[in-house]
Amino acid sequence: MAMASPLAVNGVKLATASPLAVNGVKLATASPLAVNGVKLATASLAYVDTKAANHTKALMAELSRQFYGLRLVSGPAGCISIKVHDHSIPKGQHTVALSHSGVKKERMVAEDTCMLSYGGSILYSPPPKPFSHKLPYCLDGGPLFMKDPFGSIKGMSSKISVKAGAQGLDNENKPLPRCIVLDIEGTTTPISFVTDVLFPYARDNVGKHLILTYETAETQDDIKLLRSQVEEDLEKGVAGAVPIPPDNAGKEEVIAALVANVEAMIKADRKITALKQLQGHIWRTGFAGNELEGIVFDDVPEALERWHALGIKVYIYSSGSRLAQRLIFGKTNYGDLRKYLSGFFDTAVGNKREIRSYVEISESLGVDTPSEILFITDVYQEAVAAKAAGLQVAISIRPGNGPLPDDHGFQTATSFSDITA
Repeated sequence: MAMASPLAVNGVKLATASPLAVNGVKLATASPLAVNGVKLATASLAYVDTKAANHTKALMAELSRQFYGLRLVSGPAGCISIKVHDHSIPKGQHTVALSHSGVKKERMVAEDTCMLSYGGSILYSPPPKPFSHKLPYCLDGGPLFMKDPFGSIKGMSSKISVKAGAQGLDNENKPLPRCIVLDIEGTTTPISFVTDVLFPYARDNVGKHLILTYETAETQDDIKLLRSQVEEDLEKGVAGAVPIPPDNAGKEEVIAALVANVEAMIKADRKITALKQLQGHIWRTGFAGNELEGIVFDDVPEALERWHALGIKVYIYSSGSRLAQRLIFGKTNYGDLRKYLSGFFDTAVGNKREIRSYVEISESLGVDTPSEILFITDVYQEAVAAKAAGLQVAISIRPGNGPLPDDHGFQTATSFSDITA
């Protein structure tokens, strides 16, 4: 339908040579203008959806979340504009990406970005959010941000330099992850702390713990899980499994059999819930009595604080129980780090080498796509499973970690400082 009169969005008149619409929002073509003496040709709608334009939209969303985390903007307030650098199109038809005041910065995604011509006309305006039903205010910051559209990135009253492709994981300019999921052993914490400190403590104290807590509901639940696991192990012929007598055989006989099975499980480094739950209860006593203190690599606290400031939610996924995870991070060589963590996952969600486990985590975190999650682990098989579930993956290279296949194909990080999210 031809338009005889200018359209208006949020009170801003749009010059129209022909009617265009994207997602039901009318698009205007700008008449030739001059900015700083440079004549501007009419911006083509095709340039709104180029590779460079889409990368700029993703960068806009990334910066919005970063600025919110750094408290440079608050909610929907504040505005950012970025010139789209695309040398494949005429300079006069370059476009400008602009955030608007209709979306909270911490929730902004690439599709929430307005696209303007150099003359200031709206080429694309996002549709209203379901919870708003109002058109976004694309030109609230127009007078400030279009005054010098040839600047690279403008925000508030100062210019900000951003190096393209500096996300640290690869060179594909992926936006920052919304969530980071971390393994513990060999990733945040030396393997030696687990094998030389935690495991021996659990092994040496399992008998004492069972004797002192035998009648408690918690320990009886632990024994029930162990009985079920041992029965399964005996059926499968698992080495080290020995029958556990019935309760009426006497407390001492039951505990002796439990200790024998637990010691065999620890020696084999079994990643099973029955063992991990009991270990967590034993370690709780050690942490409470100042016999144990969690160890993390020196780069971990700074990275956790940085990601927290950027608004990235960090979770732990370990074969150790959630209780054990909270104990380790609640009392470390750098103090209590739990304030930077949003949650914990253990083998109750699934085996760490199974794809379904990472699907469950993705669904639990409520992300739009699994690729919004970055998983960092030292175990190749876990990385393969997470990648198959659609997560971004990086493999941690730490002292004492096992070797990787030569052609593993994953990004690696020797320090969390390599993860520049």
